[in-house]
Formats: sequence, C-alpha cells, structure tokens
Amino acid sequence: MKKLIHFTIASSLLLILVSCSNDNDDDANSLTVDENVTYTESVKAIIDTNCLNCHSNPPTNGAPMELNTYSSVKNGVENRNLIGRIENGTMPTSGTLTSTQIQAVKDWQTNGFLE
Repeated sequence: MKKLIHFTIASSLLLILVSCSNDNDDDANSLTVDENVTYTESVKAIIDTNCLNCHSNPPTNGAPMELNTYSSVKNGVENRNLIGRIENGTMPTSGTLTSTQIQAVKDWQTNGFLE
C-alpha cells in the first residue's frame, strides 16, 4: 500500500512538473524591445538613483568616470562595458539593479540611444 501511495504522489508531482514546462523554445527569443525607452524618460532616473553616489562630477570613491550626462552614460555603454558591469552585479556597488532596470538600459542601447 505504501508503494502505491508513493508511486501516486511521485506520478502526480511529475505530471505537474511536465505540465508547467515550456514546450516553445521560441518564447525566449521572442522578447520584445521597448522602443519607448529614452535617456530622459527612463535611463537617467536609473543612473541618478543608483550611480551618482560615485559617478558624479567629479567622480568619487575611485569611480573611473562620471555618469551625470547623456553623453557620459552613452560613452559608458559603448566603451566602458557599463551594461556588462550592471548585468554581472559589479555595478552599482551599493546593490544590484532590477532586471527591469537592466533591460531598460539594454533597450535604450538597442533603440539607438534615444535622448
């Protein structure tokens, strides 16, 4: 009887796990880019809130560059691996950005750095 109960429980759990799986591999590739992301409306607030403690003008706490203008943030993305640093959690040192914030910066880049 115990074996039947264990089998029934295991079978039920397996059925639940299988029914929750994603059969469509295209979902991961069908993520849409938010074409409305601009520096002024989205990215600036993220940078101001999370980066200017160190990346101000002049930079403090050993920060190698300022991030207080559109052009300096764009330069950070294009030439200083800013997105890579926020994705891997290296920056900001005060904590990590949310996935939504990171995606906004990536969308801004993809959209051509709209001001």
